[in-house]
Amino acid sequence: MGTRILTVEDDERIRTAVKLALEDEGWNVDEADTGEDALERFGRQPSDVVLIDIMLPDIDGFEVCRAIRRTSDVPIIMVTARDDTHDVVAGLEAGADDYLTKPFAPKELSARIRAMLRRVRAMDPAAAHLVFGDLEIVPEEGVVRRGGREVHLTKTEFRLLVELASSPGRVLSREVLLERVWGYGYFGDGRLVDVHVRRLRTKVEADPANPRHVVTVRGLGYKLQT
Repeated sequence: MGTRILTVEDDERIRTAVKLALEDEGWNVDEADTGEDALERFGRQPSDVVLIDIMLPDIDGFEVCRAIRRTSDVPIIMVTARDDTHDVVAGLEAGADDYLTKPFAPKELSARIRAMLRRVRAMDPAAAHLVFGDLEIVPEEGVVRRGGREVHLTKTEFRLLVELASSPGRVLSREVLLERVWGYGYFGDGRLVDVHVRRLRTKVEADPANPRHVVTVRGLGYKLQT
Protein backbone atom coordinates (compact mmCIF):
# COMPACT_ATOMS: atom_id res chain seq x y z
CA MET A 1 0.00 0.00 0.00
CA GLY A 2 2.99 2.30 0.28
CA THR A 3 3.90 4.78 2.97
CA ARG A 4 0.94 6.20 4.92
CA ILE A 5 1.15 9.52 6.74
CA LEU A 6 -1.42 10.75 9.26
CA THR A 7 -1.70 14.55 9.52
CA VAL A 8 -3.52 15.96 12.56
CA GLU A 9 -4.42 19.62 11.94
CA ASP A 10 -7.63 21.56 12.65
CA ASP A 11 -6.92 24.37 10.14
CA GLU A 12 -8.44 23.12 6.88
CA ARG A 13 -6.30 25.41 4.74
CA ILE A 14 -3.04 24.14 6.26
CA ARG A 15 -4.27 20.54 6.29
CA THR A 16 -5.13 20.68 2.58
CA ALA A 17 -1.80 22.27 1.66
CA VAL A 18 0.10 19.60 3.61
CA LYS A 19 -1.96 16.81 2.05
CA LEU A 20 -1.31 18.06 -1.49
CA ALA A 21 2.43 18.47 -0.81
CA LEU A 22 2.77 14.98 0.66
CA GLU A 23 0.68 13.32 -2.05
CA ASP A 24 2.91 15.04 -4.59
CA GLU A 25 5.77 13.04 -3.03
CA GLY A 26 3.81 9.85 -3.71
CA TRP A 27 2.73 9.18 -0.13
CA ASN A 28 -0.76 8.16 1.03
CA VAL A 29 -2.22 10.76 3.39
CA ASP A 30 -4.86 10.26 6.08
CA GLU A 31 -6.30 13.42 7.67
CA ALA A 32 -7.74 14.20 11.10
CA ASP A 33 -9.00 17.57 12.36
CA THR A 34 -9.26 16.66 16.05
CA GLY A 35 -7.26 14.62 18.52
CA GLU A 36 -10.05 12.11 19.07
CA ASP A 37 -10.44 11.63 15.33
CA ALA A 38 -6.68 11.09 15.01
CA LEU A 39 -6.58 8.40 17.69
CA GLU A 40 -9.57 6.63 16.17
CA ARG A 41 -7.99 6.66 12.71
CA PHE A 42 -4.60 5.53 14.00
CA GLY A 43 -6.20 2.71 15.95
CA ARG A 44 -8.09 1.58 12.89
CA GLN A 45 -5.13 1.83 10.50
CA PRO A 46 -1.65 2.60 11.91
CA SER A 47 0.48 5.01 9.89
CA ASP A 48 4.19 5.06 9.04
CA VAL A 49 4.63 8.68 10.20
CA VAL A 50 2.34 10.95 12.24
CA LEU A 51 2.35 14.76 11.97
CA ILE A 52 0.59 16.38 14.96
CA ASP A 53 -0.29 20.04 15.49
CA ILE A 54 -0.07 21.03 19.17
CA MET A 55 -3.16 23.28 19.19
CA LEU A 56 -6.25 21.15 18.57
CA PRO A 57 -9.91 21.90 19.45
CA ASP A 58 -10.40 18.97 21.83
CA ILE A 59 -7.43 17.16 23.36
CA ASP A 60 -4.13 18.85 22.59
CA GLY A 61 -1.30 17.49 20.49
CA PHE A 62 0.77 16.54 23.54
CA GLU A 63 -1.94 14.15 24.77
CA VAL A 64 -2.43 12.71 21.28
CA CYS A 65 1.30 12.05 21.11
CA ARG A 66 1.35 10.40 24.55
CA ALA A 67 -1.68 8.25 23.68
CA ILE A 68 -0.03 7.00 20.47
CA ARG A 69 3.23 6.36 22.31
CA ARG A 70 1.49 4.05 24.76
CA THR A 71 0.94 1.55 21.96
CA SER A 72 3.35 2.45 19.14
CA ASP A 73 6.86 3.67 18.39
CA VAL A 74 5.80 5.19 15.04
CA PRO A 75 7.88 8.28 14.10
CA ILE A 76 6.07 11.44 15.26
CA ILE A 77 6.67 15.06 14.23
CA MET A 78 5.10 17.76 16.41
CA VAL A 79 4.12 21.08 14.84
CA THR A 80 4.32 24.27 16.92
CA ALA A 81 2.94 27.70 16.07
CA ARG A 82 6.13 29.33 17.25
CA ASP A 83 9.65 28.32 18.20
CA ASP A 84 8.72 28.29 21.87
CA THR A 85 11.22 26.35 23.98
CA HIS A 86 8.51 25.11 26.34
CA ASP A 87 6.33 23.80 23.49
CA VAL A 88 9.29 22.16 21.74
CA VAL A 89 10.59 20.45 24.88
CA ALA A 90 7.09 19.44 26.02
CA GLY A 91 6.43 17.88 22.60
CA LEU A 92 9.65 15.90 22.69
CA GLU A 93 9.04 14.85 26.29
CA ALA A 94 5.60 13.60 25.23
CA GLY A 95 7.37 11.21 22.88
CA ALA A 96 7.80 13.09 19.59
CA ASP A 97 10.91 12.35 17.51
CA ASP A 98 11.15 15.75 15.86
CA TYR A 99 9.37 19.10 15.56
CA LEU A 100 8.55 21.75 12.98
CA THR A 101 7.69 25.42 13.51
CA LYS A 102 4.92 27.13 11.56
CA PRO A 103 5.06 28.43 8.93
CA PHE A 104 7.13 25.71 7.28
CA ALA A 105 7.90 24.98 3.65
CA PRO A 106 6.44 21.76 2.19
CA LYS A 107 9.93 20.80 0.99
CA GLU A 108 11.25 21.02 4.56
CA LEU A 109 8.44 18.79 5.82
CA SER A 110 9.07 16.27 3.03
CA ALA A 111 12.80 16.25 3.81
CA ARG A 112 12.11 15.57 7.51
CA ILE A 113 9.75 12.70 6.67
CA ARG A 114 12.18 11.15 4.18
CA ALA A 115 14.96 11.32 6.79
CA MET A 116 12.69 9.62 9.33
CA LEU A 117 11.75 6.84 6.92
CA ARG A 118 15.40 6.28 6.01
CA ARG A 119 16.28 5.93 9.70
CA VAL A 120 13.51 3.44 10.35
CA ARG A 121 14.34 1.30 7.32
CA ALA A 122 18.10 1.41 7.85
CA MET A 123 18.11 -0.03 11.35
CA ASP A 124 20.47 -2.90 10.62
CA PRO A 125 23.48 -2.38 12.93
CA ALA A 126 26.48 -4.61 12.43
CA ALA A 127 27.15 -5.32 16.11
CA ALA A 128 25.36 -8.44 17.33
CA HIS A 129 25.51 -8.04 21.10
CA LEU A 130 26.67 -5.17 23.30
CA VAL A 131 26.95 -5.32 27.10
CA PHE A 132 27.57 -2.40 29.46
CA GLY A 133 27.31 -3.61 33.03
CA ASP A 134 23.62 -4.45 33.59
CA LEU A 135 22.70 -2.97 30.20
CA GLU A 136 22.43 -5.37 27.26
CA ILE A 137 21.83 -4.22 23.66
CA VAL A 138 21.02 -6.58 20.80
CA PRO A 139 20.91 -4.34 17.68
CA GLU A 140 19.98 -7.12 15.24
CA GLU A 141 16.82 -7.84 17.24
CA GLY A 142 16.06 -4.28 18.29
CA VAL A 143 16.16 -5.42 21.92
CA VAL A 144 17.47 -3.64 25.02
CA ARG A 145 17.54 -5.23 28.48
CA ARG A 146 18.42 -3.77 31.86
CA GLY A 147 19.10 -6.26 34.60
CA GLY A 148 17.73 -9.03 32.36
CA ARG A 149 14.38 -7.30 31.81
CA GLU A 150 13.44 -5.97 28.38
CA VAL A 151 13.13 -2.19 28.06
CA HIS A 152 10.84 -0.60 25.46
CA LEU A 153 12.42 2.24 23.47
CA THR A 154 11.09 4.27 20.58
CA LYS A 155 12.94 3.87 17.28
CA THR A 156 14.76 7.17 17.80
CA GLU A 157 15.76 6.31 21.38
CA PHE A 158 17.00 2.93 20.18
CA ARG A 159 19.08 4.46 17.37
CA LEU A 160 20.54 6.99 19.80
CA LEU A 161 21.54 4.25 22.24
CA VAL A 162 23.04 2.06 19.51
CA GLU A 163 24.99 5.03 18.12
CA LEU A 164 26.50 5.71 21.53
CA ALA A 165 27.11 2.00 22.13
CA SER A 166 28.91 1.65 18.80
CA SER A 167 31.65 3.94 20.09
CA PRO A 168 31.93 2.96 23.78
CA GLY A 169 33.73 5.49 25.93
CA ARG A 170 33.99 7.95 23.05
CA VAL A 171 32.37 11.37 23.42
CA LEU A 172 29.92 12.17 20.61
CA SER A 173 28.91 15.80 20.19
CA ARG A 174 25.32 16.90 19.74
CA GLU A 175 26.10 17.82 16.13
CA VAL A 176 27.44 14.32 15.38
CA LEU A 177 24.42 12.69 17.02
CA LEU A 178 22.01 14.95 15.11
CA GLU A 179 23.63 13.89 11.85
CA ARG A 180 23.87 10.17 12.63
CA VAL A 181 20.57 9.64 14.46
CA TRP A 182 18.27 12.24 12.91
CA GLY A 183 19.66 12.03 9.39
CA TYR A 184 22.47 13.38 7.19
CA GLY A 185 22.13 17.06 6.40
CA TYR A 186 19.63 17.55 9.23
CA PHE A 187 19.57 21.13 10.50
CA GLY A 188 18.19 20.65 13.98
CA ASP A 189 19.20 21.92 17.36
CA GLY A 190 20.67 20.40 20.49
CA ARG A 191 17.32 20.23 22.27
CA LEU A 192 16.43 17.15 20.22
CA VAL A 193 19.48 15.33 21.54
CA ASP A 194 19.21 16.58 25.12
CA VAL A 195 15.54 15.66 25.54
CA HIS A 196 15.99 12.22 23.97
CA VAL A 197 18.98 11.53 26.21
CA ARG A 198 16.82 12.47 29.22
CA ARG A 199 14.05 10.13 28.05
CA LEU A 200 16.57 7.38 27.36
CA ARG A 201 18.01 7.66 30.86
CA THR A 202 14.58 7.18 32.46
CA LYS A 203 14.45 3.79 30.74
CA VAL A 204 18.01 2.43 30.89
CA GLU A 205 19.37 3.92 34.11
CA ALA A 206 18.60 2.66 37.62
CA ASP A 207 18.97 6.27 38.83
CA PRO A 208 18.34 8.69 35.90
CA ALA A 209 19.43 11.67 38.01
CA ASN A 210 22.84 10.05 38.49
CA PRO A 211 23.40 8.14 35.22
CA ARG A 212 25.90 5.32 35.17
CA HIS A 213 25.84 4.49 31.46
CA VAL A 214 24.69 7.49 29.37
CA VAL A 215 27.02 10.15 30.67
CA THR A 216 27.23 13.88 29.91
CA VAL A 217 30.66 15.28 29.20
CA ARG A 218 30.13 18.96 29.89
CA GLY A 219 30.74 21.20 26.91
CA LEU A 220 31.44 18.26 24.59
CA GLY A 221 28.50 15.87 24.35
CA TYR A 222 27.58 12.37 25.52
CA LYS A 223 29.21 8.97 25.85
CA LEU A 224 28.20 5.45 26.86
CA GLN A 225 30.27 3.69 29.49
CA THR A 226 30.17 0.48 31.50
